[in-house]
Amino acid sequence: MPEESYNVIHPTAVIEASAKLGNNVKVGPFCYIGHNVVLGDDCILESHVAIKGPSTIGKGNHFFQFASIGEACQDKKYKGEATELIVGDYNVFREGCSVHRGTVQDQGKTIIGNHNLFMNTTHIAHDCVIGNHTIFASGAQAAGHVHVGDWAILGGMTGVHQFVHIGAHSFCGGGSIVLKDVPPYLMVHGAPCVPGGINTEGLKRRGYSSEALLEIRRAYKEVYRKGQTVAEALAALQDKAAQVPELKLFTDFIANASRGIVR
Repeated sequence: MPEESYNVIHPTAVIEASAKLGNNVKVGPFCYIGHNVVLGDDCILESHVAIKGPSTIGKGNHFFQFASIGEACQDKKYKGEATELIVGDYNVFREGCSVHRGTVQDQGKTIIGNHNLFMNTTHIAHDCVIGNHTIFASGAQAAGHVHVGDWAILGGMTGVHQFVHIGAHSFCGGGSIVLKDVPPYLMVHGAPCVPGGINTEGLKRRGYSSEALLEIRRAYKEVYRKGQTVAEALAALQDKAAQVPELKLFTDFIANASRGIVR
């Protein structure tokens, strides 16, 4: 630990010698910070938090009791390879949240961005890539290799299948079982989930213009209300998407959906 650090560390906490702590870090009772953990400035560990490495964690992250961060993954193919976890800044990990490192079968990394909220008992499995400003409500679970775009919200007890991609600004209703990719802006619900319109209220809160919202609604109808194939809908939207960046995010995601989209 560098000499210039000014940290508050409870005497019952265990910090391995190879761990590196930034400045103004608070480590509460019975916490464990393992080998090859880098913890940024202004992080807070309440009590009974375990962080294992290799893990690189940015500044201002807040870990509540019994969070398990950077543990080896539960994939049976994992044989102890040196994989890692990378976490950005200002994330909140509530009680009992678990986040696992990656596997060599994918990129070897689990990656979490900035300003995300992971409520109690949420799970982020190996090789997931989570964007910024997402919310995982209580009990939401992302299986291995899942990608979640910026501002997406997963309602309580949502379960996401391996390799699924969830688009930016989407909303998965509580208890959803997500087996296919969820395009940006969509609201989905059910088990398995089905589309239920556009997340209009969320987009308004984030400053989307009325013109952009209109084009997104029209695109939704093209994909989901006209009885066309996905290829036919994308062809119909091609010219407009080239003119409207918000719409291009929607069409590019659908065109690259390897698992197919919710229908």
